[in-house]
Amino acid sequence: MVVQGRRGGAAAVAMACGTGLAVGLLATGCSSEGAAADDQEPPGRPTAAAGEDVRASADALVRARSAAVRTAMETVSGGTRVAIRGSGGYDFTTSSGQLRLLLPDPAGEPGGGREPITEILAPGALFMKNRGAGVPADKWVRVETASLADGNLVTGGATDPLAAAELLRGARDVAYVGEERWDGVVVRHYRGTTDIGAAARAASPRTRPALVAAEKGFTTDAVPFDAYLDEAGRLRKVCQRFHFANGAPAGASVTSTTELSGFGAGVAVRLPDRRDIYAGKIASAAP
Repeated sequence: MVVQGRRGGAAAVAMACGTGLAVGLLATGCSSEGAAADDQEPPGRPTAAAGEDVRASADALVRARSAAVRTAMETVSGGTRVAIRGSGGYDFTTSSGQLRLLLPDPAGEPGGGREPITEILAPGALFMKNRGAGVPADKWVRVETASLADGNLVTGGATDPLAAAELLRGARDVAYVGEERWDGVVVRHYRGTTDIGAAARAASPRTRPALVAAEKGFTTDAVPFDAYLDEAGRLRKVCQRFHFANGAPAGASVTSTTELSGFGAGVAVRLPDRRDIYAGKIASAAP
């Protein structure tokens, strides 16, 4: 359920979201929790049925209505590992959710840095509280997701769960790896590559603008992934690896992992009132 607040007042955002969150994160593989571990057995041959299963997973999530969410973005750069972790809930019927992000401390571990950032994900917009960079602690920053070079697939430090699933609508060369048990549930593991442009053309109207923007923000449209579906076809876990065209060293990539559970539980999201949205300039310095 989304409780509509009085929205408005576009924030004058000097878009340095990446300096405070995800842009500049580098990653060489999937989450250390094992979505694409090097010691896994090679996947089977790609099949049409495997691709159909993965492409339909977004529809299965909408039927499930809502879910609890855990997110992770990880980087390895110059021998240093950096991670941003998040948790919260998401309503797939309204494309809205709320996450609490733990930023890394100087050693790169999440939870030991500054105060957590609260993010509200809504159709076409991202709201952030405790953003830092000169924004008062009691104010929200509002950003139009379609204005971001990556459609907010990684800029905010967490991939919108519906966008992560809709991105799989462009899945190709998908192989069924095998059956596994994850978080106490039997899941089917698929591996393949999804195409951002194809996903944008097949996505729902709610997600399409963000994916259209994202098509321009990466070195390649090809996004390798590992996806884990339960017996109802719902996405339980997905790990996606993105490559940047600009603003990062050559070959830089970000690994985003989204985990879903507790389907059907109520998720209440209240959008910030207009008076609570920051209208000033955001400092460009990283927090």
